[in-house]
Amino acid sequence: METCISSKYENIKYKHEIIPGSPSIYRLIPKQSNIGSIRRLTLGERDSTKINKTILLVGETGAGKSSLINALVNFALGVEFEDNVWFQMVQEKEKSQTESQTSDVIVYEVFGLEDRTLPFSLTIIDTPGYGDTKGIDKDVLVSERLLDLFRSTDGVHEIDAVCLVLKASDNRLSDRLMYVFDSVVSLFGKDIEKNIVALITHSDFLTPTNVLQALKEAKIRCPKNQKDQPVHFMFNNAQKTEKNEDNEDHIEYIWNSTMKQIKKCAVFLKNTEPQNLDKTIEVLKSRIRLAACIHNLQERIQFIELKQREIQQTQEGLKKHEQDMKNNEDFTIEVDEVYKIKEPVEVRESWWRYLGLNNAGATCCDDCKETCHFPCEVASGPRKCDVMRNKCTICNKECSISGHENELHCTSCTGKCHVLKHVKEQRCTECEDECRDPSHPKTPWRYVTKTKRVTRTIHQMKDMYEKSEKGSEEKASLLETLQKIIEELQKEKDQLLEESFQHVERLEEIAMKVVSLSTHVHLDVLIEKMKEKGDTEKAMKLEMMKSKMEENPRIRSVLSYMSTAIGKTAASGKAVWDRLRGNTAEQKTGSTL
Repeated sequence: METCISSKYENIKYKHEIIPGSPSIYRLIPKQSNIGSIRRLTLGERDSTKINKTILLVGETGAGKSSLINALVNFALGVEFEDNVWFQMVQEKEKSQTESQTSDVIVYEVFGLEDRTLPFSLTIIDTPGYGDTKGIDKDVLVSERLLDLFRSTDGVHEIDAVCLVLKASDNRLSDRLMYVFDSVVSLFGKDIEKNIVALITHSDFLTPTNVLQALKEAKIRCPKNQKDQPVHFMFNNAQKTEKNEDNEDHIEYIWNSTMKQIKKCAVFLKNTEPQNLDKTIEVLKSRIRLAACIHNLQERIQFIELKQREIQQTQEGLKKHEQDMKNNEDFTIEVDEVYKIKEPVEVRESWWRYLGLNNAGATCCDDCKETCHFPCEVASGPRKCDVMRNKCTICNKECSISGHENELHCTSCTGKCHVLKHVKEQRCTECEDECRDPSHPKTPWRYVTKTKRVTRTIHQMKDMYEKSEKGSEEKASLLETLQKIIEELQKEKDQLLEESFQHVERLEEIAMKVVSLSTHVHLDVLIEKMKEKGDTEKAMKLEMMKSKMEENPRIRSVLSYMSTAIGKTAASGKAVWDRLRGNTAEQKTGSTL
């Protein structure tokens, strides 16, 4: 049941007070919808003729982002201390950090209030509390969420400010917080640094000396104010505290000080040029393709190495039975046969129920029998997957020549196959063949490589490799064929290495800073494989890039945090890689992944 507490708020919808008192706390009822995979909560109706400002909040779990959003909404509504009310658009739950409720990117929109206190409508993008106790696994998915938001027709196409939310008590930027900042800011183009500001919560409104020093030591690149300090605004989260005779004056001071800071923040937003997100989309797509390319590269290299072991075992067996072959006698050898299966992948059920979506899974190529993109959390099908790219049927690359036809092809799998060769589907967990029973549980799957010990006869090897009938010639033909296979696979490895190297170079050109964790994770793998290939020039360039990163205090902090989160003494690229891919020790048994 709706009620009306003042004509000042007659157009604002809310439910009955959820906490009576002074102030009385009311819950706002925004309209709920989705932008792609992103949840959107909208208050009011948008007027396309009015200016809109968009801010993106980045902060560690427990930094106070939810309270900050509510303060901004109350300011936009024109709520004053004397009104003795407080509106909540974000339902703040008093939970410990180990029970943090923040789980995904959410967009809050406040429209129709431009004539009150703000000269513009407001869009707030709230990112999840990175590095929270739910694990680092979901952190790598946020970039895909943001990409989905930025490229959607009705999504966000400009950012006016990237706001790093810090507590006033922070006298240093923790390893976790550095990870937070790196995870988001590294997604943007080089010009975003002039739009980065600090929002300091739980403030006493004195100069936040410790926080400002921490920003300086962390080498956070952002605009400076007239005092040569990082641009920052201070807030206190106590506006909804129950008032009494003892604390009313203090609460009023907190209220007025916070509202003054919000006014200053509004002036900054009004005078700051927004950043177009075209470059950001390019960065995000390149990063996703880079990751997918290297994921696929590792799996194929490991497949090749296991295939080489199988070949060596075959060679050794043939040598042992050389006389039997000459005599055309039967014999058997044992080898570790490499093969691929479709393996179920874990889906975070609670997350997807919360979103009302079910797009989690993997995009796979049925022709190449490869996993092209995993985890693929946003795309509803292969056509929407970010590893797909237009390729001209004539030029064999993306082109804009009139009359030429571009079709989607994969950038990850061996054959760079047409999108129609790809699937993103679910399999029955009870039936081996196609299942049409709706009551059976279904789960997404991906291709994985495994080995099994098998016994082969000479006749089976003849059938496998189509050799001649003469024994000694048969052995030579088999070895030649296997050597040819190795050479062909090596060419594939070299091609993938070159593509991955080009991705890293492109990221260095377009990213605000190449010193990002996602790039660092891939460098260890690339450097190792370039050295194996004998390409010392590219290996040296990658090592220089890595050294430059590790000199940066942000990357050192990020790696330190990842080391703790993963539970390893050193967060090498491979350690991070294995964790983010879900490759536990149990999964690796008998598997190439």
